[in-house]
Amino acid sequence: MTTDRPRRPARRAAGTDTGWDRVATWYDGWVGEHGSAYHRELAIPAVLELLDPQPGEEILDVGGGQGVLVPSLVEAGARVTVVDASRRLIAAAGRRHGGLRGARYVVGDARTLHAVAGLSAGSYDAAVLMLSIQDIDPLADVVRGLDWAIKGTGRVVLLMTHPAFRQPRHSGWGYDEGRKLRFRRVDSYLTPMTVPMKSLGGGPPTRSFHRPISAYVNALAGAGFVTDAMLELPDLPPERRPGKAATADARSQAEIPIFLAMRAIRG
Repeated sequence: MTTDRPRRPARRAAGTDTGWDRVATWYDGWVGEHGSAYHRELAIPAVLELLDPQPGEEILDVGGGQGVLVPSLVEAGARVTVVDASRRLIAAAGRRHGGLRGARYVVGDARTLHAVAGLSAGSYDAAVLMLSIQDIDPLADVVRGLDWAIKGTGRVVLLMTHPAFRQPRHSGWGYDEGRKLRFRRVDSYLTPMTVPMKSLGGGPPTRSFHRPISAYVNALAGAGFVTDAMLELPDLPPERRPGKAATADARSQAEIPIFLAMRAIRG
């Protein structure tokens, strides 16, 4: 979905529209009822491991799209509120998972959670942002909303493409002919940047917001959350990877993670 040629970091604009309404049809079709292979085998298991949802807990799924995480949380006995800026994805969530008890779906901006109808301050035991935090900017506004929504003893779980190794358009695979070794090239890491992504499903391009890991840890710390656990997830084996995958790169893919999951707690 990306190229390896570096681009100049784009300047951020205040109030940038980061919603996925324009590509909702494509995204819903790709994710489907139970999630893509990456959702099912990597993202959802990692989120559940860190979150450890308990019966009766109130979970806020921020940027939850069509609710692919909802069945797992409901099965654990939790009650779930999915918030997403895309009306079309929230409508898809209602169609796909509307019959699950204890789940509801709300249209709202992750950057202004305090203004979302149906949400109230300090009502949630935990919040999850699974594969959504890197599509939302500014980060400070998101964390401010999490601080507002989560109880004083709550927790946050984030899962994202790994910022240190998988920056869109600023990282890629290479091959060292002398050492006969595949390696991961990283062109930029510490500089926060807005990156235009390749058009999805023929729709308009989306944007990704790259930040170093310290940006997430420090932003959460500013709201009283202490990062206490991380998981770094390698790619799927070639035989389970969607699309064409070369078996020769299995070793390098297994050593350099594709996703980073992190948990922060307070109280």
